Amino acid sequence: MPALLERLSNWKPFTAVVVGDFMLDELVFGDVDRLCNDAPVPVLAVRSTEQRPGGAANVALDLVAMKARVHALGVVGSDHAALDLRARLSEQHVQSDGLIGDATRPTTVKRSLIGLAQHRHAQKMFRMDFESRAPIDATIERAILERLAALLQSGVDVVCIEDYAKGVCTPALCQGVIRACRAARVPVLVDPAAIADYSRYRGASTITPNRTEAELAAGGGRSGRLEPAEFDDVARRLVRDLDLDSAVVTLDKHGALLLERDGEPALVPTVARKVYDVTGAGDMVLAALAAGVANGLGWVDAVRFANAAAGLEVEEFGVVPIPLERIHSDILRREGGSRGKLRTLAEAKVEVASARRAGQRIVLTNGCFDVLHSGHVGLLDHARSLGDYLIVATNTDEKVREFKGPSRPVNNLDDRVRVLSGLASVDCVVVFAEDTPAETIEALRPDVLVKGDEYREDQIPGAAMVRSWGGEVVRVPMKPGASTTGTLRKMGDPRAEITVPKGEQARFINDPTAAKR
Repeated sequence: MPALLERLSNWKPFTAVVVGDFMLDELVFGDVDRLCNDAPVPVLAVRSTEQRPGGAANVALDLVAMKARVHALGVVGSDHAALDLRARLSEQHVQSDGLIGDATRPTTVKRSLIGLAQHRHAQKMFRMDFESRAPIDATIERAILERLAALLQSGVDVVCIEDYAKGVCTPALCQGVIRACRAARVPVLVDPAAIADYSRYRGASTITPNRTEAELAAGGGRSGRLEPAEFDDVARRLVRDLDLDSAVVTLDKHGALLLERDGEPALVPTVARKVYDVTGAGDMVLAALAAGVANGLGWVDAVRFANAAAGLEVEEFGVVPIPLERIHSDILRREGGSRGKLRTLAEAKVEVASARRAGQRIVLTNGCFDVLHSGHVGLLDHARSLGDYLIVATNTDEKVREFKGPSRPVNNLDDRVRVLSGLASVDCVVVFAEDTPAETIEALRPDVLVKGDEYREDQIPGAAMVRSWGGEVVRVPMKPGASTTGTLRKMGDPRAEITVPKGEQARFINDPTAAKR
């Protein structure tokens, strides 16, 4: 298994600190179907309003979705917007006691007017910003650094600086954060502001500018004319001049350019997506990189993880935190191709969680599926029709031999998995080495458990469990004469004869009385 998938399968919760410009986003939704009578401007007929944490808070919420305990450090005003922002952060389990109140400045609020074309297609029409860009004073800087010092003593895995140039991320504050983190051996990652002087970020673990920001910081202005390959020198200058461990320059559809100290530039590609809204993509990159670093990913794998997360985010309207399970599932589908639809139990749990979050109904069936025949295909097609996501649990070769005899299976596990993976009805294949799939069923908790009607329900492993959580157990009528044994008999194959004693077979149907009958 690739290292990235292995890390994702063993993902651990972590503690993160986000320092930066915390804001409140106000979204005003409405229909636009006419122009104003006294001016050539569209009229927004307001239908609803919504408040969301914004700015550095986007990073915090993205980290929460990736299993982090998050502390927010920044500045808010002494106003209702500050109360609303704290409340929204608290609802999302972000610790906001590190947001210092400053009565001399307002809480940053971005109010967006969003028209719903044809009552459903959202389009941002206009934005109003309520803010101060004045640098915070030394007293506030010290208060934030004191909060950070206390958190570092209690245990922090990663620190993020999210700079929107609203006055919070002063040179003194950024350098104070970086020095404290270096002393504590905690990585600090920076999403820089669109400014020409990056000296305030000197000594960070990495920075994540987009192509425009990187070009500006490297002295190239805002030409926007550089090709991806031309950013190699830009990244080298940033790493050298700022004493960074690495630089990650995001290049939109071209992916991200990674340069590690003393290494060679590497372009980490992204996957083509249907881009709906790029808002929050940079925040997602910072959060995902930080989450990856906190979980021990190397820089290349961390960038791959961040690319996947940001790609999913731009498919959504507005800023939408993407759960870890969804990112993991996306990477599994793209990078697990050589294994077909085979998943470890841990990976299957991730995909099932993602499917459930999307409202899908989970179906599971099990069997040897040795020589695939029309009866198998009919069973699997029927099973798939009962839900949206079909898991097939199949036995190891060792268990098939125990159950069917020393000459079976005819097809080894790799071949059986490959054939099952080729069926459109099958979404996921897992392998179990136990006598019955009961442990697999308990771990995946399907909504529907399917078995052929040659078994009574009391003979079906896991049936009682599935019933206990409100699921269904469905016995599918099997096609007469369709069986692996029958197929082998037609071929005159001696492997058709089962040599395992009936009493031993009883273990495989989870029926304690079967051996006595």
